[in-house]
Order: sequence, then structure tokens, then C-alpha cells
Amino acid sequence: MAGEQEKRSDVVIIGGGLGGTAAALAAAKAGLRVLMTEETDWLGGQLTSQAVPPDEHRWIEESGSTASYREFRSRVREYYRRNYPLTEDSRSNPILNPGNGWVSRLAHEPKVALAVLQEMLAPYVNTGRIEVLYHTVPVAADTEGDYVTGVTVRQGTGSDLIRLRGAYYLDATECGDLLPLAGVEHVSGAEARSETGEPHALEAADPLDMQSITHVAAVDYVPDGDYTIPRPRDYDYWREYVPSFSQYPILSWFASDADDTSKLKQFTMFPNEQGIVSLWDYRRIVDPAIWTEPLNDGEVTLLNWALNDYYAGSIIGVSPEERKRHLEGARQLTLSLVYWLQTEAPRLDGGQGYPGVRLRGDVLGTEDGLAKAPYIRESRRIRGLYTIAEQDVSKELRGPAGPKRYEDSVGVGSYHLDLHPTTVSQRTFYIPNHPYEIPLGSLIPVRVKNLLPACKNISMTQIANGCYRLHPTEWNIGEAAGTLAAYASRQQVEPSAVRESAEHLRAYQQQLIALGVQLHWTPEELEV
Repeated sequence: MAGEQEKRSDVVIIGGGLGGTAAALAAAKAGLRVLMTEETDWLGGQLTSQAVPPDEHRWIEESGSTASYREFRSRVREYYRRNYPLTEDSRSNPILNPGNGWVSRLAHEPKVALAVLQEMLAPYVNTGRIEVLYHTVPVAADTEGDYVTGVTVRQGTGSDLIRLRGAYYLDATECGDLLPLAGVEHVSGAEARSETGEPHALEAADPLDMQSITHVAAVDYVPDGDYTIPRPRDYDYWREYVPSFSQYPILSWFASDADDTSKLKQFTMFPNEQGIVSLWDYRRIVDPAIWTEPLNDGEVTLLNWALNDYYAGSIIGVSPEERKRHLEGARQLTLSLVYWLQTEAPRLDGGQGYPGVRLRGDVLGTEDGLAKAPYIRESRRIRGLYTIAEQDVSKELRGPAGPKRYEDSVGVGSYHLDLHPTTVSQRTFYIPNHPYEIPLGSLIPVRVKNLLPACKNISMTQIANGCYRLHPTEWNIGEAAGTLAAYASRQQVEPSAVRESAEHLRAYQQQLIALGVQLHWTPEELEV
């Protein structure tokens, strides 16, 4: 093909999000050469280009993640200690929360996460063991029987293509884009209850009924300022739009209550003495109270709220034109939220609007104040040797049995089964969970031999995805996949054989343990 070149490596990772970055790091540490693509110019996915501070669990400071993920967290805090004028109390705080956002124990700026990830990758990028192709997306895949033999990618907006070849291919794209290109058996959207046996599954499967996406924005607030943006194109639509589960417009201070999603809860803009939950400090990432000198005009927060969850349609399994329409729709919803906050949002003092709300593109590396990419909660998912389901995680369904233990575990995590409103049925729930493990069987496709999922695309149901999609779990999945590719390459065995052979499984798990990957929860940990 005209204008096409070829690159070869030991492992090809398509997608430079959180799982892809962790996979590249693990594979490089194991001695493999890595080619990795990234759709934007920032590695890190959720943490960076999508601007979502880490959603985690209450044990995260001590356990429940891999050692390299905790190293990332430690490096974030050290970055602030090295580079910011912190107060003595903040500098000496071992669990420093830079933004003091209450959604996370580590609410921090996306640019800091990017700098830390680049530091962690630096020895391998600088020596050529990892090569990253930015602004690059997959467009085709070559296969022979049950093997992938190459992936063709397009870099930038030009017509030149690059064919990437390796022994192993990891799909770390946000939507599982490599799966259909390579003919990998997969599912998307909602499964039927008759198939999964899950109490919260739909009666009939619907591949287009997917979790909402959110296009995050960064804003600060200048009390005497007026930074009102032009009225967004779709503002009138969103101003009147009422979700099926609410009697209030989506642009209101009422949203589903996480404690009981059949009920609504009232929120407001800023902390107050009336006991109404403030959204401003929910995802606050800059808190000048921790500094000894002023560096900007005040606090910065991220708009990733129920008010800008976009569930008007799926971006997976639809035509390119419809996908583009929904991606722009998500942008329009977030811009409409900004405009509503500036002009019409009810204030507790009886007034309307906060014109001092200002978009902060500099925080996200963009001109318009919106993240480089939307936060995509749900991907295509492989059909694997084992499929994780609601019954494996739900606290109610497992009862006193506690966390489900897998002999082939490759990691652990914990988070509620958290489904944001879906695009067809608008289901939403927040089901209490037991801490969970990640079975190796969920990383191995039923047929294809040399492709591995490395993020939110492992073999699990839509409901299980509600908890396995969060930051520490995605990192763990990527690290396990990168290590598996390295182990299978060195031992000249296929990933399925690693799971089937007690000897190989034990040796592979020992490699994970040596890296600081926790394979099982212990009762002692969970008592803390």
C-alpha cells in the first residue's frame, strides 16, 4: 500500500491509557521491546487525557493494588513536595491529598500524573525499549487462523499508514477497538439475565445499552469575574431534558442518590452550613490552602458530575457518523453545564448563576477547557475463558462467603458495582461489593492466541465492569497482561497454556508477586 511503512517489536500495545501504560512498563521491565500507540498526545488515559482523579478504595494506602501503582501514587505526592511551595503541615503529611477533593484520597492535577508517568517510563523510552506513537489509531488487523500477525495504524490526519508487527498484541484502547478489527470474539453493552444469571441484568440483551460517557471540564471560580461563555448550540435541549429516572432536568441540583439510586438527592455548588452536599470540592484538584504563597486565582475543580453524564446514545457499535454525533453531544452537554452554572444555576442565597466560573484549558492542555478525550466507562469486552459476573462481586449475593478466591488470580481490587445511567434503559445502580480478585481466565480470549486485553476490556459482564473499570484495577490488568506477554514469550508457550499448566501458572504468578502484585485478599487486611 502506498505510503505504508512497517515497524517491528516484541509486543505491540494499541492504546496508551492507564492499562496500556502499565502494560508497557511491565513488558519493558521484563526485557521486551514495546511499540505503543496513543490517540492523543498524553499517555495515561483516565488520569490524564480524560481528567479523572483516581477512584479507589479504603485500603489503597497499604494494600489492594500493585506495588507499581502505589509507587505512582507516592511519586505524585513527591512531585508536589519537590515542586510546590507547600505548608509544613502539607509537606509532612504522608497521605497528602493535593486538591483535597473528597472523591479521592489523591485528587491531583492531570499534568502532574502525566509528568509522573513519563518519569516512570523514562528509562525505557529514552533507551528505545519503549517507542510511543502519538496521535495514532488502529485501522486494520491482519490475522492467520487464531493469530494476529499485524496491526495497521494511522498517525495524525494524513493518509500514511504504519503496519506494526510483534509476537503479542495488547488491546488497551478505551473502547476495545482492536477486538473487531482482529475478529476477536467479544461482547458489548448489556447481557441478558438468562445468559449471566445476574439479578440486575436486563431481560433481553442490548449491545447498545452502554454506560454513559462524560467529557470532563476544568474550572475555577473568580467571585467578581464574568467569564460567561457563548450560549452552547445544544443548551436549550439540555436545559429541558429530563432523565427517565427523575422529575428534574439533568441540569439541576438533583441527581440519583448513590446510597439508593431509586431516590434523588439534592446537591449544590459550594460548601455551606445547610448540610447540602457540595459538588465544588467533590473533584477539586487544586487547593491553595496547602501552599505558602498564592500561585493562581484560587481552587480548581473538575466537572465530572451526574449533571454531565451523557447517555443519549452509544459510541460503540454504531456508524462513524453516529459516533461523532454522540461525542460532540457529550461536549455540548458539558459546555451546557458550564453555561448553566454561569447563568441559571440556583444559588442558596436565592440568586441565579455564578458568572465567575471560568474554564481552565491550561490545566488540561487544551484551549477550550475540556479534557483531551471523553471519559469512557465501558468498553467492548473479550469473550474469555472465564467471565466475571455480578455473583462474583456483589456483597449481597456472596454474603458471608466474602471475597471470591481464584486460584489463577493476577491481582486484586475493590469498588462498588457502579453503573452510571445507560444509553437505552437508563439503568443506574451502586451495588455494595466484596473486595475482588482478577482471574487470569478473564484475560485470555476463547480462541485468539496472541492478543490480550489490557484495560476495561477483559471478560466480564457489563455489571462487573462497574467495579473493574476503576484506576487501580485497570493498572493491575495492564501490568498482568504485559507480564503475561513477557512470560509467554520467554517460555515459548501460549497464554492459555500458562493457565492450564499448574507449573507455568505458579511460575507466572511468582513473577507477579516479585513485582509486588497482590494476588489475594487476606482476612487481616479486610479487618482494617
